[in-house]
Amino acid sequence: MENGAVYNETTEPQGKPPRRACGCTLRHLRGWRRAAKALQALLSLLAVICEEIVEDCIKCGGLYFFEFTSCSALLLSLLILCVYCTIAYETFGKDKVERANLWAMPVIGGVFLLASIVLAATSSGSHLEKAACAFGFLASGAFLAEVIMNYLNSRKQDTENRSENPSNTQTATENQPLNK
Repeated sequence: MENGAVYNETTEPQGKPPRRACGCTLRHLRGWRRAAKALQALLSLLAVICEEIVEDCIKCGGLYFFEFTSCSALLLSLLILCVYCTIAYETFGKDKVERANLWAMPVIGGVFLLASIVLAATSSGSHLEKAACAFGFLASGAFLAEVIMNYLNSRKQDTENRSENPSNTQTATENQPLNK
């Protein structure tokens, strides 16, 4: 007992758990969100590729606006995906990441939809412009679908929270007078 062997295991500080080599995990993106984020990035990439291959345009303003929007959407979707999949998620905190995602998705989806409409209106009719436009509509749909799914999930959670205490009925102890 004098050498301290009895107390060694409980008094030694525990080491930090070993960190993953790259710090990458998918545990923060589960179910439909993982598929939605991957689909957003993939469709945005395809829109960028199709738009970049276009050689000739008659009214180039719509194509340039679509180019800027599709590149921005791709980069922002990849950034948000990286935040969800790395240790940056724990660094920023769940609330800040969710709030940023809540604001970014409708803005990206709305601007991407607008750019796709402008490209469709100013397109010269080439197959590549039509393909870029189609991928733009699909990508904006993926961004806006995530907004709708988040809204429906928040409504579902609100109704579940309300059903725990219907009509805000007071419990028996709350109905008792303070002074007997």
